Formats: sequence, C-alpha cells, structure tokens
Amino acid sequence: MNPLRQQAFKLRLQGYSYNEINKELGIPKGTLSSWFSGMVLSEKAYARLRSRMKIGSEVLIKRNKMQTHLARQRATHIKYEASGDIGHLSKRDLLIVGTALYWAEGYKRLSVRNGRVITSHLVSFTNSDKDMVRIFIDFLTHVLNVRPEEIRATMRLYNHINEQEALKHWTNASGIPKHQFRKTTYLVSIASQRKRPFNRLTYGTLNIEVAQTKKFYRIMGWIDGMKKGS
Repeated sequence: MNPLRQQAFKLRLQGYSYNEINKELGIPKGTLSSWFSGMVLSEKAYARLRSRMKIGSEVLIKRNKMQTHLARQRATHIKYEASGDIGHLSKRDLLIVGTALYWAEGYKRLSVRNGRVITSHLVSFTNSDKDMVRIFIDFLTHVLNVRPEEIRATMRLYNHINEQEALKHWTNASGIPKHQFRKTTYLVSIASQRKRPFNRLTYGTLNIEVAQTKKFYRIMGWIDGMKKGS
C-alpha cells in the first residue's frame, strides 16, 4: 500500500470524515469512497464521525441563517434607496400613475343596453391594496377635481370576513366616511375551489365609484394617450 493511501486509511480508522481527509491529504472524495468501501469502523471512530457531522450541520444551519439575514438586510437597503428615487409626486406624476392604475384595474368596457352602447358610464376602480386605493382617490380629487363627497365605496367581501372590521379598515385607508359606503357585496370564495389560500384577502376588496361620465371618458382619453406615447 502506498504511503498516502496508508495515511488516509489511518485517518479514516480514527473517525475522520472524507472532507477532513481531503483537506489533510488532498485526495479526491471519490477516490476515498472507493478506497473505504466496506470498511468497518470502531464505535469510537463512529462517535467522532457523528460528532463532526453534528457540528458541521450546526455550522451550515448557522451559516444559512446568516446568509438569509444578510440577504434581507440588502433587500431592505435597496428598497430604502429606491424609495428615495421617487420623491414627492407632482400633479403630472399623479396623472400618469392614476391613469396607469385605471388602465390596469379600472372598469373600461363600454356598457351595452338592447344591443346599443350607452353613453353614460361610471368611473369604477376596485382593488384589495389599501395604498393603491388611497393613491387612486388622490388621483380623483387632485387631478380630476372630484369632490370627496361625490365618491361612493362598496366593500366586496367573502363570507369569512368580519364586515365591521373590514369597514374600519377601509374607512381608515380611504378616508371615505361610512355614510358614503353602499351595501356590502358578498362573493363566493375562490378558496372553496382550492384556487387560492383562504385568508389571502383579509379585508376583501374596495370598489370606488364616481358617477361622472365626462370623467370616465377623460380617463379613457389619457389611456389612449399613454398607448400612443409608449
């Protein structure tokens, strides 16, 4: 037996792991595996191996936790720096943001009655994100000059949601007083069809409506402008 292999066997019989022998002697772990196939170790050697494996696992877990912690710190720092890039939204900024929100989440399909498109349309926007709702209301009041008392809200809830808790949440988030809320609409939970987690929408969604047809067509025009300008 060559001296290097003999030394490797000696270390293995003492309970050294493949990693330790590899670091000590520079022998590939694949080679060690073939050399030590069928080797029987003493209880003392097994005890050392188990101890080293436990320490290795603890070090790995600690290292992974630290990496996760550092990754979260980096993410927080990136978000903090990026938030400063936006700054205060000007009226034009709010025009672009509000138009984009309505393009994505607003009701845009023209209403049809008896086979004919009717000319009167509501401005209607629905979302579950309280900050998105708040920004859209700012868009209505500061860009479209809608008076706060002209805005109507409707909660769309699932049966498992407490209506009073949802009302408190949405009045605080939107600034719309309770008397401007319409009767709550209850929906069939998609969770019952196993398509989403049951508690995904803690407070349901809020629908914001303004009964001003001219405002609706103005938003549609802004959306057309965004399409042409892109």
